[in-house]
Amino acid sequence: MIYVIRHSQTDFNKERKMQGRMGLPLNEYGIEQAQKLRDELQKINFCFVFSSPQERAIQTAEIVTGLKAIIDERLDVFDLGEADKIPINELKMDGPLPDTNVYKGVEDPNRFFKRVFSFMNELESNYGKRELNILLSGHRCTTGCIGAYFEGIPSDGNILKFSSDTGNYKIYN
Repeated sequence: MIYVIRHSQTDFNKERKMQGRMGLPLNEYGIEQAQKLRDELQKINFCFVFSSPQERAIQTAEIVTGLKAIIDERLDVFDLGEADKIPINELKMDGPLPDTNVYKGVEDPNRFFKRVFSFMNELESNYGKRELNILLSGHRCTTGCIGAYFEGIPSDGNILKFSSDTGNYKIYN
């Protein structure tokens, strides 16, 4: 089984700010969320734990499992470029993404899908035939993209509907 966890709360989540690669570590409530999730999943024996390189995702993975996370850059958060740290209610959007006519450095969504799907294809190739419990720790965008790997990319391209709330998870087989 694959357990896909969205990192627990940070102050940017609490303040409703866009949080990309300039994000924050978990706040006190985020640590409590991760501990609660650890208690909920305590009977699961995780064979592998993979995480985004962002501190908040690593913290969540390691609190939940008690294991050292294997960092994989392909699980990194979607690069928001100049839209990083902007309050969500002030953000200029183009569909589900920050408007690239307003903000420089926003990652190309197709490149994002490609890198996350590359990770998932490798995971499936290496472990798909074995009965293992694997935890993947990421972000709203990466957990949504992993959901799209299993469910298919929606016609509107909005993969966020496959994501969990902060400190929650989904299970895939």
